[in-house]
Amino acid sequence: MTEVVIGVDVGSGSARAGVFDLEGRALASRTHPIAQFRPAPGHVEQSSADIWSAVCACVRGAMAAAQARSASPVEPCGIGFDATCSLVATDAAGGPVSLSTTGRDDHDIIMWMDQRATDQAARINATGAEVLRYVGGRISPEMQTPKLLWLAENLPRAFAAAHDFFDLPDWLTFRATGARSRSLCSLVCKWTYLGHERRWDEDYFRRIGLGMLADEGFARIGTEVLPPGEAVGQGLSAQGAAELGLPGGLPVSASAIDAHAG
Repeated sequence: MTEVVIGVDVGSGSARAGVFDLEGRALASRTHPIAQFRPAPGHVEQSSADIWSAVCACVRGAMAAAQARSASPVEPCGIGFDATCSLVATDAAGGPVSLSTTGRDDHDIIMWMDQRATDQAARINATGAEVLRYVGGRISPEMQTPKLLWLAENLPRAFAAAHDFFDLPDWLTFRATGARSRSLCSLVCKWTYLGHERRWDEDYFRRIGLGMLADEGFARIGTEVLPPGEAVGQGLSAQGAAELGLPGGLPVSASAIDAHAG
């Protein structure tokens, strides 16, 4: 038997999966394209269903290729995900919530490169909030709190309908396991979470116009925060396992942003 781990990387234009033995040797990999939508100037969107379909195709293909090249059975012992720091919204059932001015349900991701929240970022920076010290002194429209503020101001029904907002890497572990934990990597780098204090800055959210998230105890943006690599939930759910072609309960590691994954 050959024990392997699976790494999944979701970039801006494609998803990739690699299969590695426990010495770190690459045994097989597969790549699948993913779509982008640009419905308005500065707006760049994606579909979580399209991304998950691509991830499943890559994992199945890479595992099949690894098995074909191995003289012994290939046995997965874990899977991990990294992805772009794009914003995903889900409803209470885990289904998509449109974040697009088109209203299309399959446009449920605002990509990292999207610039619609430029004005919101400028207003946030003008507050001089203490938390901005931890993001280089200024927040970017590519980060998540300006995007959340844009949604609250411009698509209030979508904002209210969202049960959870995820960074894409954390949505992938949610989709795989059903667990709503977030990665410390995502929350510190893109969401203004104070990792060294293990808390959100309530005053910051109230000052910028997102006090409703504080009123909710930050439940929609994450209250269980895990360091990258820590086990998520109970591993692959039955649904996630069936779709990926992997054993149920397979350990899933807390995610990372692609630029931080190496």
